[in-house]
Amino acid sequence: MSDLQLADWRAHALKLETEINKVVVGQQTPIRLITTAIFARGHVLLEGDVGVGKTTLLRAFTRGIGGGYQRIEGTIDLMPNDLVYHTYLGEDGKPHVSPGPLLMSGENLSVFFFNEINRARPQVHSLLLRVMAERTLTAFNKEHHFPHMLVFADRNQVEKEETFEIPSAARDRFMMEIPIVVPNDDSIMEALMFDTRFHNVDALVDTVPHDILKYDDLNAFSSVIQASVSASETLRRYALQLWLATRKPTDYGVKVSGVDMNRLVLAGASPRGMSMMLRAARVNAWLNDRTAVTPEDIHAVFHATVAHRVVFSPVYEIRRTEIARDMLNGILQNVAAP
Repeated sequence: MSDLQLADWRAHALKLETEINKVVVGQQTPIRLITTAIFARGHVLLEGDVGVGKTTLLRAFTRGIGGGYQRIEGTIDLMPNDLVYHTYLGEDGKPHVSPGPLLMSGENLSVFFFNEINRARPQVHSLLLRVMAERTLTAFNKEHHFPHMLVFADRNQVEKEETFEIPSAARDRFMMEIPIVVPNDDSIMEALMFDTRFHNVDALVDTVPHDILKYDDLNAFSSVIQASVSASETLRRYALQLWLATRKPTDYGVKVSGVDMNRLVLAGASPRGMSMMLRAARVNAWLNDRTAVTPEDIHAVFHATVAHRVVFSPVYEIRRTEIARDMLNGILQNVAAP
């Protein structure tokens, strides 16, 4: 693919970001990370309280890239088959079956949002993880394919009763975990309260132009990005040192206040996780019109791709978000960049 074509795709990607930023204000960093995940073809965990705009954000992205959008709510009584089909009594009094959220859009499914995934049972997680990995599902004596699907999921992080936390091996299947918080800007907060255009979500999402990108071209173009953006030997050594530091932060002098660092980390980032970090870093380089990965590109995606993969001792899990942030900041500060 020519430099001109790469630049044309970049222009469309940046236009998509611009349009999304008009719909969901004060979320420039999450929007850039989701754009990165879309071009790196990675699934995403979303972290944030209720009502911060996660659903609006995903609907807006789906409108901009095209394809089908489906959503399901995690509940204690949700069963794996609820993702696949619904049963109901028809007007004729007979039982009928209709496609569930995974099958409604067929091969055109581009975004699947699992809201409050930790309210669903492990059996449901298991089915979803298999579909995420294989992008296929056998149902009704037929194999269904989802070649363009990206899964987004968030967790209820306030209530602990009747929840089933995602184990570390399952979290590792997600390329990123992206925090979405209320903007720390009084003018934006005031606009969200009083500007009526933010009160009608359907009308707001409809302002995003259709098909800025083509969802069914993204897989092929993702491969082009990975092949077009290089990583020097020096950069590779730096990335390796970062990986080693997630496994043994004490060897790099990393400290976190109030934490026994010798008991903190049970397992560092996985090989899958570090390869996903580099995939995302290459996309970040491309979005910034660079043909080679720099430390800046790694730093831009480091927290989102690594924090949810480090396995902490159980005593520290309740403070995971805070501790992971401080530990990874310490790693970036203590491992010398080239």
